[in-house]
Amino acid sequence: MKHHLPFTALALLVLLSACSEQKAAAPDPVPLTEAALSHYCQMYVAEHSGPKAQIHLEGYPAPLFFAQVRDAVAYLRSPEREAPVTAVYVSNMSVAKSWDEPGASNWIKAGEASFVIDSDAKGGMGAPEVVPFENREDAERFAAERGGTTASLDEIPDETVLSAVEFELPGEESTQ
Repeated sequence: MKHHLPFTALALLVLLSACSEQKAAAPDPVPLTEAALSHYCQMYVAEHSGPKAQIHLEGYPAPLFFAQVRDAVAYLRSPEREAPVTAVYVSNMSVAKSWDEPGASNWIKAGEASFVIDSDAKGGMGAPEVVPFENREDAERFAAERGGTTASLDEIPDETVLSAVEFELPGEESTQ
């Protein structure tokens, strides 16, 4: 029996270590600063109104910031990413001061947010926005006031974030 004890102990240790392997914890959100640049346009994120997003990538010391949540969701749906995604945070519009001041540190996990899609809200870059809320009731109230429907991150249709957008420059009249 003495000969089996070391083997049994070793097997038990191997099993326990395999069971205790865990995925690395997701990084915490980073407060938005005046220096943060939007991933796609390289413009200052804080200069644009509406909700923002940040995506953390494996091996990257800082997150990618987005001036529009729509752009972040498009990035997530794109097959061309620099590295695996470790965390996604969006502005919590349930506690934002206003559309123009969505907040620098009131981030929520995108997977836990309720989004309003297809409303009349335009994001910081002028495209239709995907508006995140921590509370589904707040999202439903926003949708009742501004149009649109509520959806989870996974329920947002690809065409909502990947379709082409016609922009109207300030002072330009629509030809539609």
